[in-house]
Amino acid sequence: MREWMNGPIQRPLHRRMLIAMLLLALCAGPVSFSQGMPRPQKHESRREIDQLEETWRDAVLKANSAVMDGLLAEDYMAITANGTLQTKEQALESLRNGRLHLTTLDISDRKVRFYGTTALVTSLAEVQGTTGDGDVSGSYRYTRVYVRNATGAWKIVSFEVSKIVRESGEHGEHK
Repeated sequence: MREWMNGPIQRPLHRRMLIAMLLLALCAGPVSFSQGMPRPQKHESRREIDQLEETWRDAVLKANSAVMDGLLAEDYMAITANGTLQTKEQALESLRNGRLHLTTLDISDRKVRFYGTTALVTSLAEVQGTTGDGDVSGSYRYTRVYVRNATGAWKIVSFEVSKIVRESGEHGEHK
């Protein structure tokens, strides 16, 4: 039996097991992870997402479709406050033709969570402005999804917004 274990078949298997054990030991070292991302990388990514959120806000307020084009992924899809789907080209066109015109866009209560190469942003937006359908002033909650692409750039792939309906008689509290 001992001869078989030291034979030509067992040597490559023995080496592979040794390499696998070494790799396992290296991977099990002390690394601080939070939701799949090391803390320093997560902190830097949070700053990037915060900056992109401000860039998005400015692009909407200034109707800057060129900047917005750079932020949105080619397969971007939004669900608007009235429940319709909107592609990247439709979103850019609504900025170009003035169909979406916001005069105020105050963002608060921003939360950013990371899942590997995906960032999920939720916020509260106080809006004043109009669309082709009329006045859209009010309070909204939104979710925006960013994905880091193959070149390392964050792109917005999805957006969904819901209007906050306030019940009459409540003193500014959200329903």
